[in-house]
Amino acid sequence: MEKTIKLNTHEEAQALFGSHDEHIKSIEKEFKVKITLRGEHLKITGMATNIKKASGLIEYLLVSLRSGGGAIGRQDLFCLVENFSKGRPSGIEAPSQELRVTRALNQKTVGPKTKGQREYVEAIKNYDIVFGIGPAGTGKTYLAMACAVEALKKQEVRRIILTRPAIEAGESLGFLPGDIYEKISPYLRPLYDALYDMMDAERIEKYLETGIIEVAPLAYMRGRTLNDAFIVLDEAQNATREQMKMFLTRLGFDSKAVITGDMTQSDLPEGKPIGLLQSQEILKDIDGIKFIYFTGQDVVRHALVQRIIEAYDKATRGR
Repeated sequence: MEKTIKLNTHEEAQALFGSHDEHIKSIEKEFKVKITLRGEHLKITGMATNIKKASGLIEYLLVSLRSGGGAIGRQDLFCLVENFSKGRPSGIEAPSQELRVTRALNQKTVGPKTKGQREYVEAIKNYDIVFGIGPAGTGKTYLAMACAVEALKKQEVRRIILTRPAIEAGESLGFLPGDIYEKISPYLRPLYDALYDMMDAERIEKYLETGIIEVAPLAYMRGRTLNDAFIVLDEAQNATREQMKMFLTRLGFDSKAVITGDMTQSDLPEGKPIGLLQSQEILKDIDGIKFIYFTGQDVVRHALVQRIIEAYDKATRGR
């Protein structure tokens, strides 16, 4: 059997095929189909079930390209191939131009790829306080950072504040040399990594020097009122009840806060109440606060991450 998909431009074909046709070769290998380009027509041949999966992925990629999604990344393609190999998953959403939030250094558009991520970005746009709760790899922090950068570019806020609890992940790091910023840098490195993926280094350094962007431990938020700011609290599962209350009451006028966390990865001492867990019960009925819950279907990292999450969930339920 075969199926034909019409392409609009030569540039579209180039983006779809990738450098040295690596994208199409990956799709052919995974779905056991043959893909050829004749003029403006893409022909897919193979078994009916395989053609359906391969064409579903290609049509998804074309929608992304046509809505301004930019170049197709190898990592994105890898994750999508894994998902579409099981048939078009219900969690995968067609890209939307309205929900694309920023453009990274590599000219790729940063935006939601799953239903859960779409609801998350919509919530960030429409609510002043949003909780993003779910497993690793679901884009909780990355999309929140992208929304923060976009809000700064549009002058919707005057500054970005990125924070997380400075707590060790199950192991002692011992004595760390240097001044206070050098001591806390290892805890905040993931936030810097995401930031440098979205803005050029020179601009980031300038913003850090002038305070337009601030990266600091959660403890540094105490006693402050944060006006005209986009605030991201990452790794909130490591915040105590007292810290969570302290952080949420820092919100000032014309500000927005996004709190992200994974309940299964708390590094708080045993017996210490998790502030993120308690906040769900305490704040669930307050207007203006939105809770978004991610699942394994929202994982867009390496395909094995999704399987690992599912395995741990199964083991936990079996206890």
